[in-house]
Amino acid sequence: MLQLPQSVLSIIKTFTDQGFECFAVGGSIRDLLLNRPTHAWDFTTNATPQEIQKLFPDCFYDNEFGTVGIKIRSSKRQTNESWVEDVYEVTTYRHESDYTDKRHPDKVTWGKSLEEDLGRRDFTIGAIAYDGKKLIDPYQGQLDLEQNIVRCVGNPDTRFHEDALRILRAIRIATELGFTIEPATFTAIQQNVKLLKNISADRLRQELMHIMKSHYPSDGIMLLKNAGIIAQILPELETCFGVPQQSPKRHHIYDVGTHLILSLKHCPSVNPVVRFATLLHDIGKPLVFHKDEPSKLITFYNHEVVGARITKNIAKRLNFSNKDTEKLITLVRWHQFTVDENQTDATLRRFIRRVGIENLQDMLDLRIGDRLGGGARETSWRLRLYMKRLEEVQKQPFTVADLKVDGYEIMKLFNLKPGPKVGKILNELFNDVISEKLKNNKEDLLQYLRNKIKTDQLITS
Repeated sequence: MLQLPQSVLSIIKTFTDQGFECFAVGGSIRDLLLNRPTHAWDFTTNATPQEIQKLFPDCFYDNEFGTVGIKIRSSKRQTNESWVEDVYEVTTYRHESDYTDKRHPDKVTWGKSLEEDLGRRDFTIGAIAYDGKKLIDPYQGQLDLEQNIVRCVGNPDTRFHEDALRILRAIRIATELGFTIEPATFTAIQQNVKLLKNISADRLRQELMHIMKSHYPSDGIMLLKNAGIIAQILPELETCFGVPQQSPKRHHIYDVGTHLILSLKHCPSVNPVVRFATLLHDIGKPLVFHKDEPSKLITFYNHEVVGARITKNIAKRLNFSNKDTEKLITLVRWHQFTVDENQTDATLRRFIRRVGIENLQDMLDLRIGDRLGGGARETSWRLRLYMKRLEEVQKQPFTVADLKVDGYEIMKLFNLKPGPKVGKILNELFNDVISEKLKNNKEDLLQYLRNKIKTDQLITS
């Protein structure tokens, strides 16, 4: 028998003690059957929203779909100073009809039975209900779980016309679970791709980022491509497939699109934004493709500059945050850096300043994906040495703010008021430190300044 958390059993008992039916349903039961961690709990009941509110006075109800939120104090998510509240959602059995916007029902009526309610759900593996005693599975969701299949409840064409977001949800769920999509369901996805124009940019981005977070993001992108969805939501990526890269003096053996998919597959980062940047890093290549006929040499000059501009447009279209947009653009713009462990410290510092210390590991993860996605060997001694050099250089100051003395100490030492002279002294110190004339040690720097006071060299020069 499946073991439900005590908080879930308590919710169910509150309903049944008052003569109502109540079942945990959807993704929580699916994950429980798969022995996966459950992150949220949803319930369905024959109690109306008004009746639910009487059972849970602290709940909230502010929608037209019969869903009531119940706050649960979660001991497993205790923070340092406070307890975090989860919200369990309870929805009255309902029947839906007329989906004008291909996203939400125009009409919702309260249903009469659990079976009727399960029949409106999207996929069989989410149309399973459990009350702690009996499992209700009218659409053989357990069998599809055993066979690793995502299948629509009833007619898939009908399901997708009701809510076009289900098209992306099918891909995302299959990617997260490592499942395949049942043939009739996949065919219906291919036939209804144009319905995605009804989905907001925010929801498209959210589903895309869920795919990026999964264990198999490259498989998810291939599903999106094979379903015709990439051409709909990321046409810039679609144009990369079939653009050749194999030519004399070039290491690439795949076309641009395939290379991007494989780069994503091999990217070691778990950050979805970094993974997405890895998928887009050569997105500018189709626009700058050039093949010299006599030599057959293929070049993509300035593709990183063009790619950064394309990436900015994609991020704007999908409504990424300013912070994530900046990271995406930075990683794409500067990914074409030279890996040379013999570069000077000054050259390495310029690279780090361009990328930003906060993006440095992300850029290296993108490069690893890029290399392996191009057919390179698994290991690279040059990249390892380069990474070691970057670590060493980071121990040195990058800006005046990294000096071990500050403006306050300068003013005190020289009896100065705030002004340009203080900045001038700090800049001279900084230049001496990065040229290795001075060590970035507080005592050494202060002693150097004391010696200079005698001749006033720093003040009058």
